[in-house]
Amino acid sequence: MFYLVSALVFSLIKFLLNCVSSWASGALDPESSVSGDMVTSVKRGVWAMIAVFLAYCLLQAPSTVLIRPHPAIWRLVHGMAVVYLVALTFLLFQKRDDARQFMKFLHLDLGVELPERSYGADCRIYIPDNPASRFKNLYDTLFDEFVLAHIFGWWGKAIFIRNQPLLWVLSIGFELMEFTFRHMLPNFNECWWDSIILDILICNWFGIWAGMHTVRYFDGKTYEWVGISRQPNIMGKVKRTLGQFTPAQWDKDEWHPLLGPWRFIQVLSLCIVFLTVELNTFFLKFCLWIPPRNPVIVYRLILWWLIAIPTIREYNSYLQDRKPVKKVGAFCWLSLAICIIELLICIKFGHGLYPKPMPVWLVIFWSSVGVALVIFLIFWSWQLHRSLGRKRQ
Repeated sequence: MFYLVSALVFSLIKFLLNCVSSWASGALDPESSVSGDMVTSVKRGVWAMIAVFLAYCLLQAPSTVLIRPHPAIWRLVHGMAVVYLVALTFLLFQKRDDARQFMKFLHLDLGVELPERSYGADCRIYIPDNPASRFKNLYDTLFDEFVLAHIFGWWGKAIFIRNQPLLWVLSIGFELMEFTFRHMLPNFNECWWDSIILDILICNWFGIWAGMHTVRYFDGKTYEWVGISRQPNIMGKVKRTLGQFTPAQWDKDEWHPLLGPWRFIQVLSLCIVFLTVELNTFFLKFCLWIPPRNPVIVYRLILWWLIAIPTIREYNSYLQDRKPVKKVGAFCWLSLAICIIELLICIKFGHGLYPKPMPVWLVIFWSSVGVALVIFLIFWSWQLHRSLGRKRQ
């Protein structure tokens, strides 16, 4: 019954798409399409191309490991990710100034240089000589848009990562990234109490705590996936309909980074990609002049959140070797490609924007960390090989 309804809905989508395309293109009224300017026609044509491609993905793209609320939703997300990847590739081949002006096609307020904003100019918590408020610095920081972004962001990350130690590694790791690149981006220049107390110990902790409680709640539930038509009463049908938007099953994501050197590298690679995506957010808005409150930033974060859900599931299923998963899924490769293209855009458009070089002590510190990590992995691999040799004897 459910699949019959799905087929009817998809047929209706096809019919509506054809109707909308006929109306928007001016095919039914050629005179109206001639009177429009070229820029408007091009924009409408591009959006129509995207809509047609997304409709095709909704109906025909390959399914993912996720089936709730419907596999078609994740096929649509796959199409949105491809569109985003193609748009980033186009942007990569433009000049920096042209790319900034191109952003006006997405939002009219873009394409304007942003004022520099530093959070670490004055780190005093109590300012006795301030006539407006003696706790102005603390007040401005607490009511900044990044506070809610931290809380909801880490709540969402906890839901699809589902591993508290790994979440804390990512939380502390991002603060280290902010400290490392604060000579490049004014936003990263934070006070110690903002970075350690407000970000890590309050906002990130609360987001991780709420996310892990959400995971434990769903993990303890028993799911009865009986069809809507077989529900005994109206309330049962309503609950089953709403239950369609919850997971069919809630698998525990066991990462086991200490299982062996290769598993450690695999989990470390996930952390590196994760932190790179986070950093790309700030470098992209700095290079392309996108204000933090602009909807484009919100759309990108929502899209990345939707992409990350099946990506994490596919990657964790690959690490745990769940059947029938025998290789890395399409979303993993797509996410990696998007992350790399975003990074290339940040590198290309960032030439000449960062006059201050990285401090020598930071270069020495991270070089030492890299060398120590390589030595640790070599020694670990040698110890593992040695223990296996003894067992064979």
